[in-house]
Amino acid sequence: MATVTSAGSISPEKTAFSVILAVSFCHMLNDIMQSLLTALYPLLKENYALDFVQIGLLTFTFQVTASMLQPAIGIVTDRWALPYSLPFAMLSTCMGLLLLANADHFWMLLLAASLIGIGSAIFHPESSRVARLASGGRHGLAQSLFQVGGNAGSALGPLLAAFIVLPFGQGSLGWFSIVAITGFFVLSWVSMWYVRHRRATMSRPVPSRALPLPKTRVLWTIAILVLLTATKNVYLTSISSYFTFFVIERFDTSVQQAQLMLFLFLGSAAAGTFLGGPIGDRYGARFVIWFSILGVVPFTLLLPYANLFWTGVLSVIIGLIFSSAFSAIVVFAQELVPGRVGLIAGVFFGFAFGAGGMGAAVLGIFADRQGIEFVYKICSYLPLLGLLTVFLPKLPAR
Repeated sequence: MATVTSAGSISPEKTAFSVILAVSFCHMLNDIMQSLLTALYPLLKENYALDFVQIGLLTFTFQVTASMLQPAIGIVTDRWALPYSLPFAMLSTCMGLLLLANADHFWMLLLAASLIGIGSAIFHPESSRVARLASGGRHGLAQSLFQVGGNAGSALGPLLAAFIVLPFGQGSLGWFSIVAITGFFVLSWVSMWYVRHRRATMSRPVPSRALPLPKTRVLWTIAILVLLTATKNVYLTSISSYFTFFVIERFDTSVQQAQLMLFLFLGSAAAGTFLGGPIGDRYGARFVIWFSILGVVPFTLLLPYANLFWTGVLSVIIGLIFSSAFSAIVVFAQELVPGRVGLIAGVFFGFAFGAGGMGAAVLGIFADRQGIEFVYKICSYLPLLGLLTVFLPKLPAR
């Protein structure tokens, strides 16, 4: 059989790095555009006289729009392949950005956030499926490479906001439509590879969908993984949404200095995501989940009480350790429910967004009433829920 070295030559047995890197690159572009929304909160707060509840509502609208749609899209694409939905996702995000650049009312900001969320809902399940198809069996590595693109984009977003959008104003967001058009063309190429891959594998036996464990055990384990994902993302979203306000209020830094601190955290999260997959392929996803969820606890407990220097150091350590679990959680869940790649990707990518969004909305209420430092003290205890990892079963060899 041929090997996947280009859009035209295909082999399911070997890892198609060109395809994985293409979806990872587009994941980076996608998340650059999405992270601009949260990175611009200080500017939007000033321009529209928003309070913290409205900031939380913006995050809620964006992330819950994506969360509600992703599992449904995953179910549909598990049953009917929609390879050309990927470039369409970029167009939705592009429209959201253009509306955000020209919004003159809060409801237009909410509509822009929902369009960006719809783009995310379509992009994540299908691109995660493509990464798995191109993995050649190295599922952890493929998921990590795919996910690290998103983390890199999330890290670059605040940096681009600090040096482009903040100096040139909200209207400069329109310039990033070029990023969306670039992603559109790359994902069109990926879609053509996907179509050719399907044609090349049509004669192969359909993979078994038999569960590796009893159904009740599988459902219980999925519920634990979902809760672990929720815990992780509420914490990470609290940093992404409010970290700049926390640093400015506590240490009296400038907005640009606060954005650089956020970049340090998000950059370390990208590195941790990359490391988690290959380690999971070698030692097992369960081991990575254990280390990531519980190993971060002492550092999160220290963060609210650290000075500026140690806040930067601790945020890097937390990002590095905590983010390593996500690709392992997705791979573990995909092995638990074989043949439901889109559904699992939709549930976990979608729930990650939704839980983070709901958490951000609730935390915004606390921030307005009790202060931003109080929020970080509450969040420091969230990783203790990682003790539920003890209930994760060992999967039989497949």
